[in-house]
Amino acid sequence: MKVLVTGGGGFLGQVICRMLRAQGDEPVAFQRGEARALVENAIEVRRGDVCRPQDVQAAAEGCEAIIHTAGKAGAWGDADLYRAINVHGTQNVLDACTVLGIRRLVFTSSPSVAHGGGDIEGGDESLAYPESYAAPYPQTKAAAEQLVMAASGSALKTVSLRPHLVWGPGDNQLLPRLVERAHRGTLRLPGAHKLIDATYIDNAARAHLLALAALDSNTACHGKTYFISNGEPWPQAKIIAALLDAVGVETEIKPIAASAAKFAGALAESWWRLSRRDDEPPVTRWSAEQLSTAHWYDITAARKDLGYEPEVSMVEGLRRLAAARPEA
Repeated sequence: MKVLVTGGGGFLGQVICRMLRAQGDEPVAFQRGEARALVENAIEVRRGDVCRPQDVQAAAEGCEAIIHTAGKAGAWGDADLYRAINVHGTQNVLDACTVLGIRRLVFTSSPSVAHGGGDIEGGDESLAYPESYAAPYPQTKAAAEQLVMAASGSALKTVSLRPHLVWGPGDNQLLPRLVERAHRGTLRLPGAHKLIDATYIDNAARAHLLALAALDSNTACHGKTYFISNGEPWPQAKIIAALLDAVGVETEIKPIAASAAKFAGALAESWWRLSRRDDEPPVTRWSAEQLSTAHWYDITAARKDLGYEPEVSMVEGLRRLAAARPEA
């Protein structure tokens, strides 16, 4: 089966492409930039912008299914840009499915779409969308997820996945940010003891392949969304310390009051707006909110409907991460 993977050159997309290839499918990576690692592995790359309908349709030509991982992530930035990429880009993917008769779509969402600011402990798919969001990323991902779910029907079968804090070798989001903050000195965590879960990259990628297969074999997943994680909640400070240790970075973690972290986030946002800076503040209201709360999720539904099982444990994933260090 020929499968278009939007964002195929990204951290998650590359692993999905490699796994599709390994199981005998024909992945096509769609992205704006080059993807030499994919080309070197004989994976076709079609370049374009998800915000341009004609680019998406050209990339999807000849494909039988789409795995839509492309999106704009982050805790800060222009809301219009988030909306253009995450919402309008997703609509362009849906429109391409309609025009080309593509009947299967797996969408990469985020657990943050269901996080309203308080602790989530064992939350499942019955969690409602909050009335408001503290950042454009979860807001636009929620809007995109709802488009995907609403589009599911007789002509197009869709499913949305919410992988939580994806990490592993090759990570260009979570780990680099942790390392950058660790190099600044002591890490201050407002919720060091709060339980969170995370997802090793191979588990997250495999969940997408399972979801794609389930669209044909299990009607129960049509138009549904699923939390994906390792199913191993750890205290936040333990996860951060373990990740940094695996990449060879030592740091000291100290607690800070949640109110102080949120106040610092509000101040930082105000200063960044006034100074019109393009980079991301060291803390925002949303990142402080995330760091102040427990958020781990029940993956029973994914196990039941998709056959998902996290095959790589946290401990094994950390071992692999450490082994992937250049000096290891």
